[in-house]
Amino acid sequence: MPYCRQRRFICFLVLGCCLWSCQATSFQKGEANTSPRQRISLNEGWKFMRYDSQPDSLIYDVRPAVTDRNDNKVADSRPTEAVRVTAERQTLKPFILPTANDFIREPSDRHVRPSGNPGQDFPFVKASFDDGNWETVDLPHDWGISEPFQSGTNAEVGGGMGRLPSHGVAWYRRKLDITAADTAATVLLEVEGAMSYAMVWLNGHLVGGWPYGYASWQLDLTPYLEVGKDNQLAIRIDNPPLSARWYPGGGLYRSVWLVKTNPTHIAGWGPFVSTPTVNESKATVRVEVPIQNDSEATQEVSIITRIYSVDSLGERGTTPVANVPTQMLSLVAGARGATVDSVAIERPRLWGPPPTQAPNRYAAVTMIQAGDRLVDEYVTLFGIRSLAFDSERGLVVNGEAIRIQGVNQHHDLGALGAAFNRRAAERQLQILRNLGVNAVRMAHNPPAPELLELTDQMGFLVVNEIFDSWERKKTPLDFHLIFPEWHEPDLRSFIRRDRNHPSVILWSYGNEVGEQYTEAAGAALSARLKAIVHEEDPTRPTTAAMNYAKPPMDFPKEVEVISLNYQGEGIRNAPAYSHLQGINTEPLYPSFREAFPDRMIISSETASALSSRGTYLFPVFDGISAPAEDGSGGDPVTQFVSAYELYTAAFGSSAEKVFASQDKHPYVAGEFVWSGFDYLGEPTPYYGARSSYSGIVDLAGFPKDRYYLYQSRWRPELPMAHILPHWNWPGRVGKITPVHVFTSGDAVELFLNGQSMGKKAKSPFTYRLRWDSIRYEPGSLVAVAYRNGMEWAQDTVRTTGTAQKIALTADRSTIASDGKDLSFVTIEVLDSQGLRVPTATHLLSVTLNGPGEVVGTDNGDPTDLRSLHDPKRNAFGGLALAIIRANKDSSDPIVVRVTAPGLAPAELELNPR
Repeated sequence: MPYCRQRRFICFLVLGCCLWSCQATSFQKGEANTSPRQRISLNEGWKFMRYDSQPDSLIYDVRPAVTDRNDNKVADSRPTEAVRVTAERQTLKPFILPTANDFIREPSDRHVRPSGNPGQDFPFVKASFDDGNWETVDLPHDWGISEPFQSGTNAEVGGGMGRLPSHGVAWYRRKLDITAADTAATVLLEVEGAMSYAMVWLNGHLVGGWPYGYASWQLDLTPYLEVGKDNQLAIRIDNPPLSARWYPGGGLYRSVWLVKTNPTHIAGWGPFVSTPTVNESKATVRVEVPIQNDSEATQEVSIITRIYSVDSLGERGTTPVANVPTQMLSLVAGARGATVDSVAIERPRLWGPPPTQAPNRYAAVTMIQAGDRLVDEYVTLFGIRSLAFDSERGLVVNGEAIRIQGVNQHHDLGALGAAFNRRAAERQLQILRNLGVNAVRMAHNPPAPELLELTDQMGFLVVNEIFDSWERKKTPLDFHLIFPEWHEPDLRSFIRRDRNHPSVILWSYGNEVGEQYTEAAGAALSARLKAIVHEEDPTRPTTAAMNYAKPPMDFPKEVEVISLNYQGEGIRNAPAYSHLQGINTEPLYPSFREAFPDRMIISSETASALSSRGTYLFPVFDGISAPAEDGSGGDPVTQFVSAYELYTAAFGSSAEKVFASQDKHPYVAGEFVWSGFDYLGEPTPYYGARSSYSGIVDLAGFPKDRYYLYQSRWRPELPMAHILPHWNWPGRVGKITPVHVFTSGDAVELFLNGQSMGKKAKSPFTYRLRWDSIRYEPGSLVAVAYRNGMEWAQDTVRTTGTAQKIALTADRSTIASDGKDLSFVTIEVLDSQGLRVPTATHLLSVTLNGPGEVVGTDNGDPTDLRSLHDPKRNAFGGLALAIIRANKDSSDPIVVRVTAPGLAPAELELNPR
């Protein structure tokens, strides 16, 4: 074991994101390969074609028949045993498994490729095939997101997977220009994400593939290249139905690269940088460099690494701050080796989370030389900081106890689907940062590499997670089908890719897995996965999130950080939940602390509170937490959940119930709320909808009322007050209409049309102030918040007039014309006084004049089944969103115009650069 069982568990780390030494560029025909390493974007110019069902015999493996298509299951339902089937025809699995060999530790467990070349006669893999009628697409590409939502109870794709056709078989084809300059090169295909069961042919040869849709992987194309010719690349994707509990997306949904190196080169995901010791005066930086010799002769090489400081934009300085001693290595043909050495950095600039620390970074530039010739160069960004996982103080970063104020995030980007976009991800993180979030749990799969680059740069703490299931299944065709052969290579490649990121503080190798129920067998499998993680990265602890396992059981004994999903505050244990079936758990923080006094405890999932932004249902629950049900916080006709923020999933708890539980147990390190943003799929409790209700922020990026409840707790020094509900209730005059206020102050006086409704102060373990006997009359509500007897903040809500006009606001009016950058334009429906009309549902039409494209629209309504690519969108709560992209290399202004019947239109100008 790399860790001691002691009360204070400390690890010193230096981590970062692996970047290649040259910028990603398009490789033009005839252009010489003069750099020792080139990483060339293959994102443009693919031909694409998709089938709804199996069109050919080129299958990875046979799958069990699906007998249960019900996706409307409570999320904490018990996983079940796998259904095993025997292949009665040839499958391609034996030809794909050898791709994993570099990530299998025991040579005897590695795979031998059979003879033969399956698929060589299939038309789509041949250069002569005419794909002119196929669709032309650029990557990242999600084939499902532009399709219509499927409605009704008998839809092929139900609410669980987002009612979008992410399933099916698709082919992607593209030419590769391999010139004479590449004659002696090693050429790799690098795929950051392909959903799923990807298989790759080059020039009619089956090269390999990777089944797990969230994995990043590389294939050596060198043996199959035809130098001086156009080489035909063909990738087959096979995404099963009923394979996920949320919307997975489909296709090549992350970036794809062509990497060209010399035969002797830095291998895999590059050097591993760590630090055995860190303090304010000195840090020891350890650099391990893996090297591969693909040449036909023994190579004698020198390995040189220089360390540079890096500014906030990622630009490195010109003078090294330290030089790692030069190492010599001799490698026989076909061998892989590694060098390890260390260097001290004086007065290091430490990486840490804002606002009290700064995310400072360094760059390790590693060069491989053969004699005087530079044969490879690799740049690794990293950060220096110390971590302690303390059973009393919680997470300690660089000596400072940092309360985890975290959220869980799924991988989709709302109207953009699963196709990764850096600006969209950055916007999400900026919205979360304003809320007070300092940590993100990647639920429940490896993220896009670029997302971790953003968390490094912005200073977020990350729990990096890989598996939602092991051998037992949650859906009929999920990862359990490939877990036996692929868990080791998936896990090792995941760790190697991400272990240099300073934002990653903890590895999670499982979420609510069925093996919690299997006693010693499940614990043994957990121990095996933990050992693999530590073989790849001995610097970080491990965990697996538990929603069922209890302290006396075998399963918790293996995890090094106790991660509890909902168990800390209790599951279905409050009176309002007593009639529900399922896991029933009393609050277990004290029991876990007693059983594991030396381990840090975090809540890896809390709350799962539900709401539809700006929608309020009556009567209002008079307690603090209740399940969202028909007639009690839920409306089965509209499929809305009340935004009074008191209602939850069946297994969940309100934010306030969680706050109270954590405040009563201050040794708990913090929480990761389920969830930060709404996401496509899993629309508990109404599976006729398209997207979840659990986000603090809706699918369009608009804050719900709950946003301000968390902000009042997580940013206590920010003067703020927030009133709910809205005050447009023409049918409720004289009726009880409760008014609640969230504030970072300690007391509030509420005024209705200038008359005081009383002043109320917070008491211990209460987090909102309630006026539950207010009778509605039109006019204005004003909340005046106080702190320590002094006025602190105000909020006002007014009854509006009728809708009269539209207003537009862009998050950025100047955007890059690179074909990737985006502007997110908020559309508001206003009355004549400029107040947003909270009940407005007008159909809005978005048009452009200029070199741009409307790539998506949304409104945050989980029940809205209009295509997310439709430029028309109904307002929801008086709001809608348009996502605009400038055409590549354009410079003329783009005028965004929004119209609606009966409203004065609005225009806004965007400027590409």
